[in-house]
Amino acid sequence: MKSRLALACTAGGISVVAALPASFMALAQTAPAIDKSPLKSAASFSSIVDQKSRSVALFEEAGKVIEHPRCLNCHPAGDRPLQTMAMHPHQPPVSRGDGGMGVPGMMCNTCHGAENATIVGQSSTLKSIPGNAAWHLAPIEMAWVGKSLGEICQQLKDPARNGGRDLNKIVEHMSHDSLVGWGWNPGEGREPAPGTQSQFGELIKAWVDTGAACPSG
Repeated sequence: MKSRLALACTAGGISVVAALPASFMALAQTAPAIDKSPLKSAASFSSIVDQKSRSVALFEEAGKVIEHPRCLNCHPAGDRPLQTMAMHPHQPPVSRGDGGMGVPGMMCNTCHGAENATIVGQSSTLKSIPGNAAWHLAPIEMAWVGKSLGEICQQLKDPARNGGRDLNKIVEHMSHDSLVGWGWNPGEGREPAPGTQSQFGELIKAWVDTGAACPSG
């Protein structure tokens, strides 16, 4: 028989929407419309002659990943992570705490291990608990939810709001960081981010190489 903690953790792994009250559902964030088209390669934008226009187009393509709930859910504007494609507040209730790792008694690693954990014998919508050795919320200064893609773009270029990274380190982070990479390996029962991390990294690198121009708005 599972412990109460295990049951709480499995409830937190993915939304049990049918059991949620209307007041809870009202807290859900509005997810951007998701572009279901395949992620294009960086090379496919080479025909755009104007460098700034190409740079903007590259970032807009990368935005298919940046604005996907797999990424937005860990970049909330408040102190509570979000979950599911509908971006509901994390259940059970948790708070970011110091370093985005949660608060004593309900740290991220209380439920989230080093790898995705498959769940057996739960509801049809509850398949796994997300896992990564570095599981935590993005710092509040890196919040993406509620921002336009252009605003996120400016934020990514600002060392005061991107963890002190220059653009080369942004490319490295997006291309190889394992927690970023979780978005393409989110565990059973979750839609992955579009494309692959390699494709995404190539788009970000090409964006930087063409001047790191941002969409308007």
